[in-house]
Amino acid sequence: MERKIFEPSVLLMIALLLCACLIASLPTQAGQGKRKDTSQSSNPQQAAEEASPEEPGSGAFQSEMRGSIERYAADRRSLNRYYEAEKHDFAAEQDSRGDRLAAEMSPAYHARMKKFDEEWLGRLQRIDFDSMSESGQIDYLLLGNYLRHDLRQLDLQAKAVSDATPLMPYAQSILDLEQSRRRMEPINSPKAAAILNKLTEQIKETRRKLEGRIKPDGTAQERPEIAGIKKTVASRAAIATEGLRSMLKRWFAFYNGYDPVFTWWVDAPYKALDKTLKDYETFLREKVVGAKPGDNSVIVGDPIGREALMSELAYQMIPYTPEELIAIAEKEYAWCEKEMKRASREMGYGDDWHKALEAVKNMHVEPGQQPELIRKLMFEAVDFVEKRNLITVPELARETLRMEMMSPERQLVNPFFTGGEEITVSFPTDTMSQDDKLMSMRGNNIPFARATVLHEMIPGHHLQGFMAARYRSYRRLFDTPFWVEGWALYWELRMWDLDFARTPADRIGMLFWRMHRCARIIFSLSFHLGKMTPQECIDFLVNRVGHERANAAAEVRRSFNGSVGPLYQCAYLLGGLQIRALHRELVDSGKMTERAFHDTLLRENSIPIELMRADLTGQKLARDFHSTWRFYNLEPGEVARGSMH
Repeated sequence: MERKIFEPSVLLMIALLLCACLIASLPTQAGQGKRKDTSQSSNPQQAAEEASPEEPGSGAFQSEMRGSIERYAADRRSLNRYYEAEKHDFAAEQDSRGDRLAAEMSPAYHARMKKFDEEWLGRLQRIDFDSMSESGQIDYLLLGNYLRHDLRQLDLQAKAVSDATPLMPYAQSILDLEQSRRRMEPINSPKAAAILNKLTEQIKETRRKLEGRIKPDGTAQERPEIAGIKKTVASRAAIATEGLRSMLKRWFAFYNGYDPVFTWWVDAPYKALDKTLKDYETFLREKVVGAKPGDNSVIVGDPIGREALMSELAYQMIPYTPEELIAIAEKEYAWCEKEMKRASREMGYGDDWHKALEAVKNMHVEPGQQPELIRKLMFEAVDFVEKRNLITVPELARETLRMEMMSPERQLVNPFFTGGEEITVSFPTDTMSQDDKLMSMRGNNIPFARATVLHEMIPGHHLQGFMAARYRSYRRLFDTPFWVEGWALYWELRMWDLDFARTPADRIGMLFWRMHRCARIIFSLSFHLGKMTPQECIDFLVNRVGHERANAAAEVRRSFNGSVGPLYQCAYLLGGLQIRALHRELVDSGKMTERAFHDTLLRENSIPIELMRADLTGQKLARDFHSTWRFYNLEPGEVARGSMH
């Protein structure tokens, strides 16, 4: 057989292919060494893409504790869903709170969650802390901090339940019915009907006793049958009663129509009890709390007191007292007021910055033009940070920016923008009164909006959320507003320092929000310390910050309606000040570049900023770590002065 000889060109091709395969199998130099420095690239967008952070699955993001945290979070969600303490389909925040309060009243829920947390604390104690990586140690501290805080919260919930129990003697029976259904126990229909009839009479008797304590003019008078009535406790009872009524409805719907014997016995007693519960809830809201019929706008709140505030501050790793934080806010407010006067003088209003602020409020676009304004401001902020190479902006994060309009109902509690994956814009609708339309336009004017858009989208919440979904997402369990809101507020501070405000009106727009965040610390902490009422908080925002009254009322309502935690309103400025202090420590000193600093923080996800600092500075951690970082200097005597309110 004739032997074929390969042509030289074929042999050359084979050789080249073999070389290519060999090269591909070798580790690259870039993979072994440091990332290429592209900070001097002439194209900031290209530089940002080339210097993008490590992939989420890389070794830099491994933690020995990740599996444990994910397991704990999954198990916790299962228990919460079982006890109806965690739901995802509520149409309104108030409804959500009612269902949550009803579930938290269950002794079975408290006992099970306490046992669950204590078991996990025991597991933590058996882990060799010193043998773990720094990421593992940080996650260990996060989980331990979370568990201890949750146990404290369970105790506080039990205290809140016990305070309201005299107003809800029917609660345990409803909880027992639902618990029996959840355990899939057989239903005894005649017995269930008897229980419902008894509850109806019990509620009527409780109401009669309360009515005996209400004078004709609506004020309470002392009677020995019930220990005392506080508006806050009555409001809590009304909200929980709404949740218990919803629970009873689910219990009834499970059997009704499917079990003809159940329907025959229970249908009429259930309808009578449901009406009695609804009437009693209305009685609590209108006669005890003092809300007008059909008026859901009354603000009562539920002050938690100094001890609970200190517990929350310890959990958030803020080593300051409430009084010290108020002093910080007052000091920052004084700086803002000084800058306000300077901008006011430049606008021709002298030191009367309130007049300058009124002029700025009238710098709004016409109805229908707000979406186009927001679009322009959105991309202006993106271009600003990219041209200065301040932070990496992934192309997909920019591509997926989007906008929605906020409903009139939602604007009752959020008169300004909200952001994240999308920006939701507040502006007048045709259903608003003329006064409300004008207040909405004035409250969402161009200088105000210019500072708000960067906070809500890029480099603020949109970019933050984009990165949180891709890096250390298991840390979302430890979600803290001091990072979530602090990050967005920090960019207001940083862009002020970088002269993002081009005109005196722009400066007033940015200063208004900064003063607003100072005021949030003052009024929210003062309320929880028992030093300010909701109405005094509204007046404070109007008189000291320059809010429209309707917007101030919406702000206070959102602060105290139970939809956010007691420190949430403090977290904006305080979290921003923490990140600014860390920036000065690491960037101003030359230890990190601006972009590296910001990119690194985003890859840590939502954890207390003091632990971010520990990670970035290589601080040696101990199992018994506790917060000590004093990120803001207060002079002796500044805490005692506090006289703004």
